[in-house]
Amino acid sequence: MKAILALEDGTIFEGQSFGAPGTCTGEACFNTSMSGYQEVLTDPSYRGQIVAMTYPLIGNYGICEEDNESSQPHVRGFVIGELARLHSSWRANEALSPWMKRHGIPGIEGIDTRKLTKILRSRGAMRACLTTELDAAAAVEAARNSAPMEGSDFVREVSTPETYHWEGESRAWKLPNPSAGDETNYAELPPVQYRIIAYDFGIKRNILRCLRQAGFDVTVVNANATAEEILAAKPDGLFLSNGPGDPAALTAIHEQIRAMLGKLPIFGICLGHQILAHAFGAKTFKLKFGHRGGNQPVKDLRSGKVAITSQNHGFAVDDASLPDDVEVTHRNLNDGTVEGIRHKTYPVFSVQYHPEAAPGPKDADYFFGEFIELIDNFRAGKYDA
Repeated sequence: MKAILALEDGTIFEGQSFGAPGTCTGEACFNTSMSGYQEVLTDPSYRGQIVAMTYPLIGNYGICEEDNESSQPHVRGFVIGELARLHSSWRANEALSPWMKRHGIPGIEGIDTRKLTKILRSRGAMRACLTTELDAAAAVEAARNSAPMEGSDFVREVSTPETYHWEGESRAWKLPNPSAGDETNYAELPPVQYRIIAYDFGIKRNILRCLRQAGFDVTVVNANATAEEILAAKPDGLFLSNGPGDPAALTAIHEQIRAMLGKLPIFGICLGHQILAHAFGAKTFKLKFGHRGGNQPVKDLRSGKVAITSQNHGFAVDDASLPDDVEVTHRNLNDGTVEGIRHKTYPVFSVQYHPEAAPGPKDADYFFGEFIELIDNFRAGKYDA
């Protein structure tokens, strides 16, 4: 079946449909990762977007339900160069195309993804329409009539409707060593050190796994949970998750986080990082085409070390708007944007990228240990409550 991808500037790509037939609109963006398409598809941070993968062959290891970052895919549409007709992973439960069809996600293959990426890099992210139903002119019109990412609040669509305690499989996978009497594929979890609450702005399951692996007992709450409710539960710490949309649109959430500054240790990732900046009184801005992939170099300004990081965001913190009591701790070496901040007096820090995504693979996993240390110091009275 023929499919069309139309950009709001009138650019048309024609290819073949896979996944579900139909029509979708959203912001077109690209991801430069060489693997991890399933994690991209099920990451709530991609809500409202049509994602193009720059790696040419997608679907070669199928779908393994254990690797989902949430209960369902969140992308509006999926754009690839070539769909693998056969998948070869022993862990796979299903092929990519029927899985997408079952979830109602349209896809297009056989287009020049390099050309598409270069257009988005030079002209910036654009609204788009992916369709098997409309002609080219109607598809362009649909793209132009779709809602922009600026001002969008997709958090309300992806946040958990009810509070829950994370009890999912969190043990790290490993190779067994039968010669030493070790027959298991999983490493034992450490004992729980601290009980924390995690705001679900679109949280990824691997963040929850990593928090548990670091020694945290995690309760997940809806994005609209109030500061009063959080503080009444008396957690040892608060985690602010990743998520989709424009951080500036979440003013009610900014107010709740602001009310908790200095009252308990706080750690934020991605959208959580941007929300924290707004709680400090800073601003965010939309990047031209965003950072999405597993190869972004970030420098830790405190140690001088450079990490290869996984990122997925279209907005960034405006460092000129940060107050004097907030320091920039990390910067992107490609464009100099803010990748990490820390308050100088409150027990609060955040990073823009995803330490749980393991692109290095272990370059950035020290942040979960830093969160433990932050709580240790807070309990020891090194911060004023």
